[in-house]
Amino acid sequence: MELTPELRAQMTEIIGRYPNSRSALMPLLHLAQSIDDEVTPEAMETIAGVLGLTTAEVAAVATFYTMYKRKPVGKHHIGVCTNSLCALLGGDAVYDAVAERLGAGHNETDVDGTFWLERIECQAACTHAPVMTVDWEFMDNQTPSSAVDIIDRLARGEVVQSTRGPVIRDFQATEHTLAFPVDGLAGEGGEADAIMLAGLTYAREHGMSAPAAPGGDA
Repeated sequence: MELTPELRAQMTEIIGRYPNSRSALMPLLHLAQSIDDEVTPEAMETIAGVLGLTTAEVAAVATFYTMYKRKPVGKHHIGVCTNSLCALLGGDAVYDAVAERLGAGHNETDVDGTFWLERIECQAACTHAPVMTVDWEFMDNQTPSSAVDIIDRLARGEVVQSTRGPVIRDFQATEHTLAFPVDGLAGEGGEADAIMLAGLTYAREHGMSAPAAPGGDA
């Protein structure tokens, strides 16, 4: 990741959001991935220099969080949730089907380096289990066949719409959004559906409400 004037300006913009420049470390790592398709040692050195940190401090964060990769991801990141609820509802079968289709295992790419497969512990989307993500965009209520179909369509270059977000772009584009969240895409995708609102709907229908907070404050 060469520190060009354009890149320095982008990094300065991100750092300017925070009272403490160190807080910009994680979005800067996403910025690095949007450029290099991974977090390289050179990128960590660059980020460390700009933030006034040691390379070891940057590496400690880059190696702790699984969203930061130390090898090129390729065009698309595929995440299949296999945590408790997703697994019970078929997440393991979805993962196995996708792994067979790609010829790849956990944290591996397919033969031509187009797709990166990751077994995810939780996607925080249990209402629509089993869930798969493509470049961190949700693909809800998957089956082994529907998940493989998504891979096939992406491989053919077809337009694929996420379940509740924008059209799938690619991994590096999503990483840029994680560095610069105001990307004009917040309004794309559907609103909360009946499944997401089931608990609230039931509570309203039965006159239920949360208890008052201690001291009488709402």
